[in-house]
Amino acid sequence: MSPRKNNVNSVDSNPSTASAPSDEALFSAIELFHFAFRAFTAQPDEILAGLGLGRVHHRVLYFVGRSPGLRVSDLLATLAVSKQALHGPLRQLVEADLIVVQTDSSDGRVRRLSLSRKGSALEQKLSSTQSEILAQTFGATGSEAEAGWRQVMSEIAARIRHADEKPEE
Repeated sequence: MSPRKNNVNSVDSNPSTASAPSDEALFSAIELFHFAFRAFTAQPDEILAGLGLGRVHHRVLYFVGRSPGLRVSDLLATLAVSKQALHGPLRQLVEADLIVVQTDSSDGRVRRLSLSRKGSALEQKLSSTQSEILAQTFGATGSEAEAGWRQVMSEIAARIRHADEKPEE
């Protein structure tokens, strides 16, 4: 199945004057989102598969790489996964010498994560493929399109943050 040729950008972007997008436009946007995500993750997935790793490992490497010394509890919150779900992938990354676990100097109960040199090189390789896709796309579509994309992605991402908030009783 290939992406539909419908122009999902034809919907009025001014919230005060925009009518609700049609079902067809929404389904087309969903399909574009899926195809774009597949294109965005294809190269990293291929690299990871060659190492016996998967997308969850990439997510761990990415966020640990962005925050060296990240507490395990903070990684759990960022990824919104349980300790049980993180245990296996994290253990694999430590055993593969991609992540280093250190005990916090002020609190022995806290474990901090950093990338090893090998992990840093892998994370850079994985993320550079995605950075290249974004740079080429933003360059081809212009700053207004980039700003619109960031706004849409921020609105979608905010939904998960709101879903995580518990209503006060």
